[in-house]
Amino acid sequence: MVIIGVDPGYAIVGIGVVQYVGNKFRTLEYGAITTPAGMPTTDRLKKIYDEMTMLIDKYKPDAVAIEELFFNSNQKTAINVAQARGVILVAARNKDVPIYEYTPLQVKQSVTGYGRADKQQIQQMVKIMLNLNVIPKPDDAADGLALAICHAHSNKMNNMFGLNKVK
Repeated sequence: MVIIGVDPGYAIVGIGVVQYVGNKFRTLEYGAITTPAGMPTTDRLKKIYDEMTMLIDKYKPDAVAIEELFFNSNQKTAINVAQARGVILVAARNKDVPIYEYTPLQVKQSVTGYGRADKQQIQQMVKIMLNLNVIPKPDDAADGLALAICHAHSNKMNNMFGLNKVK
């Protein structure tokens, strides 16, 4: 199974692509889709959409795992991130890739076994679980990989118990 994990953002979209077969992970790619601050909103959203579409075309994933939005701050930032998340969802939907959503708590629980894990704990576990030499950078890429790991674990449990996908 090939999974693209996505940590949605407006300036930085974290991406992690993994293959999960027989309880083993293989990292295919990780990084970020970035958009510069001075770029018009519509151009930023188009860039995110286009690059997400290219990743889907390149890897032909079985699933896209994306973080649910959680905001407790700036409304303008929340709106921009929600718009970016929307174009990511449309890119996956247009390619008929199943979309699964996970809360930050679910991701932390799945990757570290502890729902209140901090960023460093998550990054260290991503490094260990994917047998990487270094913690993935930027941090958003590590988050994307964590989402892919979370989906692999969730999908395994869902298959064991006959549960269906989130979306």
